[in-house]
Amino acid sequence: MRIVGGTHRGRKIDVSRGFDSRPTTDFAREALFNILANHFDFEDIRVLDLFSGTGSISFEFASRGCAEIDLVDSNPRAVQFIEKVAKDLNLKGIHPVRMDVFRFIPVCKKQYNIIFADPPYDLKDIGEIPGLVLSRPLLLPGGWFVLEHGKAHHFKNLPQFFDERHYGSVHFSFFH
Repeated sequence: MRIVGGTHRGRKIDVSRGFDSRPTTDFAREALFNILANHFDFEDIRVLDLFSGTGSISFEFASRGCAEIDLVDSNPRAVQFIEKVAKDLNLKGIHPVRMDVFRFIPVCKKQYNIIFADPPYDLKDIGEIPGLVLSRPLLLPGGWFVLEHGKAHHFKNLPQFFDERHYGSVHFSFFH
């Protein structure tokens, strides 16, 4: 895995073979951040990364100057990995939380400009995530929720949906 933009562009991060998270591909991350950069000034936003896994999305935000990033993952190994990489790269704004996302969302009191979720593609409750996130006051005005998913899922019929992009097997659905 490598960081594709910002001050740490090109920096490789070694993810061990036994790690059970699937990082978003470099190609898809670069495309996503090209879209986001046209709408947000990364230095002025707060980000929530749900199902953070390897932290690849959050490391991209931090590399681009985002100073406040909360990450949520229930896997203690993922949280430890994120903490280690953030320390190694001296990324100050990374705040990992070890908790089940479905338990975290109802108790979260903060608001964010961007909420990103990358659940396992075969998660049986993946269809509930947009409604759960968007039913809470988690997004600041003008904020976006981005859900990464596989091609088997479609969210175009949801009221806050406004775009979908796909890059190989990676699909991003955008909501506001």
